[in-house]
Amino acid sequence: MFDTVAKTAETQQMTAALGLSYSPAVAREAAPLYERVKRVVNELDWATFAPYVLEINRLKKEKGAVVLAHNYMTPEIFHCVSDFSGDSLQLAQQAAATDAQLIVQAGVHFMAETSKILSPEKTVLIPDLKAGCSLASSITGADVRLLRQKYPGVPIVTYVNTSADVKAESDICCTSSNALKIVESLESDTVLMIPDKYLARNIAKQTKKKILTWEGACEVHERFTPEDIRKFRKAYPGAVVLGHPECPPEVIAECDFSGSTKAMSDYVTDRQPRKVVMITECSMSDNVSVKNPNVEFVRPCNLCPHMKRISLPKILNSLLTHTHEVEVDLAVAARAKAAVEKMLEASK
Repeated sequence: MFDTVAKTAETQQMTAALGLSYSPAVAREAAPLYERVKRVVNELDWATFAPYVLEINRLKKEKGAVVLAHNYMTPEIFHCVSDFSGDSLQLAQQAAATDAQLIVQAGVHFMAETSKILSPEKTVLIPDLKAGCSLASSITGADVRLLRQKYPGVPIVTYVNTSADVKAESDICCTSSNALKIVESLESDTVLMIPDKYLARNIAKQTKKKILTWEGACEVHERFTPEDIRKFRKAYPGAVVLGHPECPPEVIAECDFSGSTKAMSDYVTDRQPRKVVMITECSMSDNVSVKNPNVEFVRPCNLCPHMKRISLPKILNSLLTHTHEVEVDLAVAARAKAAVEKMLEASK
């Protein structure tokens, strides 16, 4: 379970500043929401979170807003204030589908950009501008233009975990769930996959096409090692190990299944393994366990420091002050949207 000490202190400070407090009335009103997460959020932390949860949900109704929560958000956000949850592409699609004109992205900056690209007429907010991504920061639009010069005629497949500028310079986007299908849909025998070198190498093992890579990596997933997996198996005999394809190939080779966050969640829900280890960001295990009480979760706790910048106080502040609004240059957005829409069409 995620250590909430720092987050709880932050929440308590803002609670006092806003005059929010935990009371018997708040406890009663918030009880149905706590019922969802009581297995992964202790009562002491909930007493701090509950006033925020109620105020955010009240303010959403008042403003006609929605909160989109990525699978790596902590449970009090994921299960108690979000209107839509899922992986990065699912959230962008939900942003486009909702009638709400005010969207708060409980995730990282590239996700908010993608939502804005698909819904340019809507106001998209990110609660903390420092919520970035090691993959997104590993490459720029200028880098992609240089790659085109170096590899003329080679199609460029770009992971959605990138900035709008990078998407705009690409031929087509992909997600971890559809990357192989996107690569196979292209006529070229050689494909350049950016920026995640491990996702590219894992896809290369599944296709006859030549895959060129970029030296980007997720700072969460690259920390896992094959030895970690072997230790988990020794300590927890019979556990099913699920790995995210942003992990190094030698790690994936030790796993029983590899897939996107959605695919891993679906695996647990559909197959109900007795015991499972999810080799990804650790809040994912908390969130999936809420919906699968009969499955025992072993929690390897590699945290994403960027995802953890998003908190209940920051979400509330974002709703109150409309900070921080995400803008994307219209010309860049149009080209980036074309790359995303090509992916959606190829994925059908």
